[in-house]
Amino acid sequence: MAEEKVEKFEMRIPPGVTGQIIANVMENYNLEVKQTDAGPVFQGEIKNLEDARDYIVKALNERIQELEKDNIKEK
Repeated sequence: MAEEKVEKFEMRIPPGVTGQIIANVMENYNLEVKQTDAGPVFQGEIKNLEDARDYIVKALNERIQELEKDNIKEK
């Protein structure tokens, strides 16, 4: 039986993404982290990268909202 070759793609990890988010992405979206000359990237199937991108945006937006609430309370 022939083994199906899965093409891997790369997506840069944007600045500000926490280690916890990276760990969650690796675990939940079956991606690897690879260090390149341009910085760290996620590597894996395109569908998983797209889903991970959506998760990262959502997680960062939630964190921004938390920080904004904390900032308002302090004033």
